[in-house]
Amino acid sequence: MVLAVVAAAIFVATLVVVIWQPKGFPIGYTALIGAVIALATTVVGLSDIPTVVGIVWNATLTFVAVVLISLILDEAGFFEWAALHVARWGRGNGWLLFVLIVGLGAVIAAVFANDGAALILTPIVVGMLRALNMPQKAALGFILATGFIADTGSLPLVVSNLVNIVSADYFHLGFAEYAAVMIPVGIVSVLASLGMLLLYFGRSIPKRYDVLALTSPTAAITDRATFRAGWVVLALLLVGYFAADPLGVPLAAVAGVGAVVIVLVAARQPAFLFARAEAAPVLVTTGGTATVRAAGGGAGAASGRVIPVWKTIREAPWQIVLFSIGMYLVVYGLQNQGLTDYLAKLFDVFGDHGVLVTALGVGFTIAILASLMNNMPTVLIAALAIGGAGATGLTHEVMVYANVIGSDLGPKITPIGSLATLLWLHVLEKKGIHIGWGQYFRTGIILTIPVLAITLAALAGWLTLIH
Repeated sequence: MVLAVVAAAIFVATLVVVIWQPKGFPIGYTALIGAVIALATTVVGLSDIPTVVGIVWNATLTFVAVVLISLILDEAGFFEWAALHVARWGRGNGWLLFVLIVGLGAVIAAVFANDGAALILTPIVVGMLRALNMPQKAALGFILATGFIADTGSLPLVVSNLVNIVSADYFHLGFAEYAAVMIPVGIVSVLASLGMLLLYFGRSIPKRYDVLALTSPTAAITDRATFRAGWVVLALLLVGYFAADPLGVPLAAVAGVGAVVIVLVAARQPAFLFARAEAAPVLVTTGGTATVRAAGGGAGAASGRVIPVWKTIREAPWQIVLFSIGMYLVVYGLQNQGLTDYLAKLFDVFGDHGVLVTALGVGFTIAILASLMNNMPTVLIAALAIGGAGATGLTHEVMVYANVIGSDLGPKITPIGSLATLLWLHVLEKKGIHIGWGQYFRTGIILTIPVLAITLAALAGWLTLIH
């Protein structure tokens, strides 16, 4: 009993510091300190370390590789090019532009993970909205929609979200097996999200916008070789992901090779030693001529920018590797002391009442936990509980995928639900856009609850149909 209290106290203290993120305490080091304390108090043992590393290594390294690829392609102008094309496809129709931006965010989230969609697309959308002189209320709707769809659109593929990879690895789900279930469910999630976003922000979206205020998509490309290589690497990655499981190759190896290739292409010339301006470019229109200027105020053609490869590598989310190992060791202490058994019993209660009740019950329980204590530890706590529950067959499968949905969508209810959301809010602050936690919570809970319910119901229906 004493060790159970100690395990819970270590978990809560570690989580508080991780979410608080005091200066000088990166999340990885904070989680490792929590793990060391858990080891020192015998909440976990040395024999648990290989077990935890075995659970998280493939997930974290795959995630880092995918994000690194997205960061390099962002430096090459890949996402700005795509956003400008999407804006032109809108043909001056504000509602169509909104739909297309949400769609672009969903595609980026699926292929480049939710962090890539939220942190890379958001500054580009901000720059586009400023170039279009969008009213403040309308601009806020576009920005919140971009952040929201980053998570709700991250269901379709294993690599779309770190929690997807963790759950797939824990329950030994192959890439194709996962995709067969979650692509249809993910499409429902995106459509439900789009519907809720239009209902919530529709009145603030202007009917028309000036397409001529946008610069040419070609001008956004800073490195043509890297830009072109990106398309080849992405195509090969998708093939590799599907082939990896039958061949027994970990996803981390496939994503890692892709990351190495794109880094070598970007670093092929001495110019990569010089970093470009820190901030994302802002689209500016003067006298009918669209140009690209650095956010800091310095002018310069987009073609003059270079890719700071080593700087980009250094800024990849390496802390996630330390965080995953450290935080999951802390979480493993909860299982060692029997605390996850209570959650397993609750899941068994849901499992006794049919597929739909199981999906909704497990999904909403995990969503609430994720919104209150962050989705990273939640997904493993829930996975351990599902593993300890008595459910089998279809009921067990529903629990596994409901864990993913709850962990992906639940964090949108509160700002602390995911580290990506906290970082996204920080990025917006740097852009001069303040979204208070109260405002975020009001918006998040209104948008998330219906989308979560519809998505979980779609999961129950689809799994029932294919079985």
